[in-house]
Amino acid sequence: MNDIYAISINAEQSLNEALKQLDATGRGILLITQPDGRFLRTVTDGDVRRFLLNGGSLEEPITALGQRESVWVPEHTSEVDVLTLMDERELDHIPVMDADHKPVALHLRKDIQPRILLSVPHLGELERQYIHEALDTNWVAPVGPNIDAFEAEVAEYVGCDHALAVTSGTAAIHLALRLLDVSHGDFVLCSSFTFVASCNPILYQGATPVFVDSETDTWNMCPIALERAIKACKERGALPKAIIVVHLYGQSARMGPIMELANAYDIPVVEDAAESMGSYHQGKHTGTIGKMGVFSFNGNKIITTSGGGMLVSDDKALIDRARFLATQAKDDAPYYLHSEIGYNYRMSNILAGIGRGQLKVLNQRAQRRRELFDRYMSELKDIKALHWMPELEGDYSNRWLTVCRLDPAHTDIKAQDFIQKLSDLGMEARRAWKPMHSQPLFADAEYFTAANTSYCDDLFEQAICLPSGSSMTDTMQMYVIRAIRSILA
Repeated sequence: MNDIYAISINAEQSLNEALKQLDATGRGILLITQPDGRFLRTVTDGDVRRFLLNGGSLEEPITALGQRESVWVPEHTSEVDVLTLMDERELDHIPVMDADHKPVALHLRKDIQPRILLSVPHLGELERQYIHEALDTNWVAPVGPNIDAFEAEVAEYVGCDHALAVTSGTAAIHLALRLLDVSHGDFVLCSSFTFVASCNPILYQGATPVFVDSETDTWNMCPIALERAIKACKERGALPKAIIVVHLYGQSARMGPIMELANAYDIPVVEDAAESMGSYHQGKHTGTIGKMGVFSFNGNKIITTSGGGMLVSDDKALIDRARFLATQAKDDAPYYLHSEIGYNYRMSNILAGIGRGQLKVLNQRAQRRRELFDRYMSELKDIKALHWMPELEGDYSNRWLTVCRLDPAHTDIKAQDFIQKLSDLGMEARRAWKPMHSQPLFADAEYFTAANTSYCDDLFEQAICLPSGSSMTDTMQMYVIRAIRSILA
């Protein structure tokens, strides 16, 4: 509710006075009343602007705008009913009238609508079924039928031979590096434009990360910069021990030239497909092109197990050893015997049950997120300040998050200010990843670009992740779209 007197104005006052009051109150709306206080209509800054564009004058009275039937509700209307009416009429504010048809309050959507979050878990009934089965059969440990089935189902879905369910995507990357014998003194190349979980495991192994810039066509690892990094390592007499390629926000990296380089120099590739479950690159599922692939089932991912990850490979020996390491590296003995360092990385049977239910609706979740991306791009196509994350021809991105870039040639608004304005309206957005080479943790790390400029630094400064959850309704998305328009107007 709002101070009704501050946003009310007599119909006999001038449009100039109305515009000043609109500016002073910052609500974007005024309630026009008759001399006896009864409600006539609403007026917005857009109404005034259109009137002036049609030749009107600010010196004219508000009545010059003409009469129209404005939507209102009587006192004691529930917020649920008010929000429903807002959705039906595509409104962001509705005044409240007393029995004498005098305004007593104003409902604003941002005050009564639940906050629109970036990407929230989207659960159904199948997950409950598998969880109940685990509880009913007492399979609550990090072993059980849900784990076995989840691993087999993920392997079949992505098109690889073997899979291992673990506690997180980070754990899966760590295991991958262990399997490749990455250790102190080794170099590991990694996308710079990513989340820190992609490269922290390099440090776990005592190795040295070397970061690689992004390219414009995918926003992922640039093959030209990658080649420069490989050659620099070779000149020192030590080829990289591995390459970690990230498929960002659901879009695959350009794996053709990356794999050509990796194969030419005999460097194994680990695909960080944490954000790209359900995405395909030239007909192959992401995570199945390199030597090993990694998926994440964190709470905000396209499918979730609350927390969890998966390591996949066509190499059975690798996954068998990963399974051994992930269960504390317990040797095959009639007692607890340990000959090397292991980890407590196995997923629980209960969480695997959630994953099984989620996997069955993955295609629908990806399709829904693609619909959201397409609607953002279609509805905002006339705004020159926005550029959308590309998708390679022949690829299929799950569009885990809808990401756009603010073009400084067409707007002075900075990414952080844009995000704050959305937040003030009850919508969560966030900055794109801050590149790893610019993080204090990696202040001494080498970084390679294709040219003299760093593209992923530009992306960090300009790119914004918009609300993209598959449970977001069309009405909620249109509210976000209207807000974006108002910010960039």
